[in-house]
Amino acid sequence: MKAILFEKSGLENLKVGEVKDPEPGSHDVVIRVMESGVNPIDYFVVVGIPVRPMPHIPGAEIYGEVERVGDHVKSVKPGDRVVVYNRVFDGNCDMCLHGNEMLCRNGGIMSVVTQGGWAEKMLVPEKNVVKVGLNSSLAASLPVAALTPYHALMEAGVGVGKVVVVFGASGNTGMFAVQLAKKMGAKVVAVSRKSWLKDFGADEIADYSNVRGVVERATKGRMADVVINSLGASAWDSSISVLGAKGKLVLFGTLTGAEVKVNLSGIYSAHAEIMGTTGGTRAELHELVELCSDCKVKVYREYPLEEAAEALRALNSEGRDGRIMLKI
Repeated sequence: MKAILFEKSGLENLKVGEVKDPEPGSHDVVIRVMESGVNPIDYFVVVGIPVRPMPHIPGAEIYGEVERVGDHVKSVKPGDRVVVYNRVFDGNCDMCLHGNEMLCRNGGIMSVVTQGGWAEKMLVPEKNVVKVGLNSSLAASLPVAALTPYHALMEAGVGVGKVVVVFGASGNTGMFAVQLAKKMGAKVVAVSRKSWLKDFGADEIADYSNVRGVVERATKGRMADVVINSLGASAWDSSISVLGAKGKLVLFGTLTGAEVKVNLSGIYSAHAEIMGTTGGTRAELHELVELCSDCKVKVYREYPLEEAAEALRALNSEGRDGRIMLKI
């Protein structure tokens, strides 16, 4: 089968190669990959973070059709459309036993500690596949772009009447954070210059230069109950500035830097919480299949598998307005 491979870190080292078709074990599923969302994790896998095995196939966010199943597989059959829960987990550690598979003591992320899905076929355990009946771009966006903010919003206790401010609202996870927070009953302020976010559920759109004023007016001075920051350092000061009393700042990305200065008095005097989250649970991915069935995805550009390097470069382009998708 055809796959995107690299033997040495760097976009310039990505190549199309032929690898052996996967053979399913008793509890495995072979997926004919159809589409993948391109995410920062894919970029970092290719350009430098330690991965295994080598040569390596990237690709963390996968949607496709079941082609073959192992003898003991019962939940899916050939022809089913599925997405991949992309966490390796043993099911036995304390984290897994409490439903936190993304924090498995002995696990990791598929495409980092295993081969990824930027290939014509992918082999995964049955427990990692979830059946879907959604359009391809939406389905391919569930395992990372949608699951990551959904888990963050759930951890923060977002519900009816809450005010949620989303930084990076037009990005991969941001567009889903806006929609999902709205579905949960929150009032949503999207921090972005993109007016299309109104169609995605944003009640207010704020520029980075006026976000505090917009949040102040929208809440009559109460400020935000929950702030989602997927960007990191560049949005840190603004995130803190719009956080209200007993507010929660949730972080799950460091694209613009990981080191910040913290004024502790402002945190404790507001009874504020700073939370880190990563990925989401298998149960939450199953929930998303129903909850997000009418979610929207803004796609900026689609690339064929052979142009994976160009897709990764486009991910960081200044003109990008929406998701980058890889058609396989």
